[in-house]
Amino acid sequence: MKFTRKANAVWEGSGKTGKGNLSTASKVLDKTKYSFHTRFEDGEKGTNPEELIGAAHAGCFAMQLSFLLNESNFTATTLDVDATVTFEDGAITKITLDLEGDVPEIDAEKFQEIAQKAKEVCPVSKLLNTEIELKVTLKTA
Repeated sequence: MKFTRKANAVWEGSGKTGKGNLSTASKVLDKTKYSFHTRFEDGEKGTNPEELIGAAHAGCFAMQLSFLLNESNFTATTLDVDATVTFEDGAITKITLDLEGDVPEIDAEKFQEIAQKAKEVCPVSKLLNTEIELKVTLKTA
């Protein structure tokens, strides 16, 4: 299977005082604001590249894990993934995926094994050239 997706960024002004907006073909993002302040400070409304990378990674990983669980005859009730993107000295140096799953009839060892495989084969994981840490919690009934 092959497909493409498209996004657009518009930036106006200098790096520190300028501003921009991000849009996707699906219009989920439609001129969503981003700036120096939304990237390097807290409080101003808008997004930033690191936040979007985190969302993309968490979403891709959760979907990949769901497929792999299904291949092993398990179906998740819930897979809740937080992605924490660490930016330091001009680079993204680490992403921590913090997974909490509710998967009936699976034991913690098998869940960890399948989650690890999902981390390795997730297309976004493969794209990113940084350390990716995985923390796994299985909810018990």
